[in-house]
Amino acid sequence: MQVILLEKMANLGQLGDVVKVKDGFARNFLIPHGKAKRATPANLAEFEQRRTELEAAQAAALAAAQEKGAKIDGMMLQVTQKAGVDGKLFGSVTNIDISEALKKQGFDVPKAAIRMPQGPIKAVGDHPLKVALHTDVVVSMTVSVLGEPA
Repeated sequence: MQVILLEKMANLGQLGDVVKVKDGFARNFLIPHGKAKRATPANLAEFEQRRTELEAAQAAALAAAQEKGAKIDGMMLQVTQKAGVDGKLFGSVTNIDISEALKKQGFDVPKAAIRMPQGPIKAVGDHPLKVALHTDVVVSMTVSVLGEPA
């Protein structure tokens, strides 16, 4: 299916690109989330009329993400979890726990934006991770997991 992208998408294209994607991806994700429209002549004409408005909105989103990223970059976040004497956690620290801890610090970061390369954290210590606030803004931070006796 041919679609017009209404925002920049990683590994897909820029704003205004007409790309061919699988039908299910377009119907189930891109179109319902407002990230794309079907590439019909009427939609192409409508897009060209709204292009400046969409570009301004995308630039504003990028600026907001860069501002938030500057505050989060290099940040050390502490999370306390129950742990055994050997330093292994009872359970794990996931992106949901990190998102809630960031919310307590005053940063509203969705759980999907937190990239954990090794998966959930299962041990006490410092663990680096990345936060993708925008397709162009990816910042690094460190999560320090502290163990509390069970």
